Amino acid sequence: MKILVTVKEVATVEDEFEIEGTEIADQYLGADLNEWDDYAVEEAVQLQEDGIADEVVAVTIGPEDCEQTIRQALAKGADRAVRVWDDALEDVDLLDVNAKTEILSAVVDAEDPDLVLTGVQAGDDSFAATGVSMAEQLGYQWGAVVNHLEHDLEDGVASVRRELEGGVEELTDIELPAVLTIQTGINEPRYASLRGIRQAQRKELDVQTLADIGVDESTIETELELTDMYEPESESDATVWEGSAEETATELGELLRDKGVAQ
Repeated sequence: MKILVTVKEVATVEDEFEIEGTEIADQYLGADLNEWDDYAVEEAVQLQEDGIADEVVAVTIGPEDCEQTIRQALAKGADRAVRVWDDALEDVDLLDVNAKTEILSAVVDAEDPDLVLTGVQAGDDSFAATGVSMAEQLGYQWGAVVNHLEHDLEDGVASVRRELEGGVEELTDIELPAVLTIQTGINEPRYASLRGIRQAQRKELDVQTLADIGVDESTIETELELTDMYEPESESDATVWEGSAEETATELGELLRDKGVAQ
């Protein structure tokens, strides 16, 4: 069984930052593996360790700068990686769901995995739609917001538990091939070991262009435009009291009475 995991490098922002036009100034930015994708990688690697998967392939869309991020997936146990980038993507400010779907689906078609794992969402754009959109494009079955996956996959069926609205959970069986979007908390992602980091530098990382995967440049044209960026105002201020438990309890009681919460 082959498992393909989609991963993304997302920006990390310091607590204090400045916005310049529609961008956060570079000095306040860092980069890391998307949190939800980290759980997806861990789930794939655990399936391989349990003898269910033979190969784990990580796939990302991004420039050369993001190679160290995708190598995190390799360091944690993925066998090889594919990075898709093209000159046509250089000037795209915001890659929309349709464009991501076209690119990632083309890679899935070429790799022909039995199972595709994605994070529920990305920490930067938070679209939370690419996994399901990709399943529809491929004609795969899908399960969204999966917080438990049975590690047997008997008879080509994945038994999963997924989160629904209002705290409700659903138990369902999904026929493979399938796309599952993985929720945080499904496992505990490992830290990459020093040995894993060294091995990751030697593992295959294949760089492909849009032409290589058979995607026409016109398909990545986006209708999305980033028009403004701002830090939302806080809806309420936090009140912090200092002093003994007795002193602060009295002040808390007075505040609750003022707010009409307590009599």
